[in-house]
Amino acid sequence: MFIGMNRFKVRLEKEVEFKSRWLEREVLLSAAPGFLMIQFMRGEALPDYVAYASQTIWTSREAYQAWRQSELFHAAHKGMGQGEVLTIEKREFSGYDVLRTVAGQEQAA
Repeated sequence: MFIGMNRFKVRLEKEVEFKSRWLEREVLLSAAPGFLMIQFMRGEALPDYVAYASQTIWTSREAYQAWRQSELFHAAHKGMGQGEVLTIEKREFSGYDVLRTVAGQEQAA
């Protein structure tokens, strides 16, 4: 498995707009081969920004890279980055190859 994670520093006064863009937009990922899951998360509210993150989980790094090169990816991100800046700086991306997974007895939400 492969996890692609983006971290954002959202301007305090733009949090509502940032959150609604993520929660209300159509998720085209579900049609991508090798896609397993996406999670959108809110972190701490700090004096200058609110931390947010998203992570996508894929069957492999190759599946993620194929998505990044696909027409579906470009359609999903069309118009992104235009308009008023909602974050303090550009998103920070990290990619991870999953080395081990230990599942609990409870189902995750």
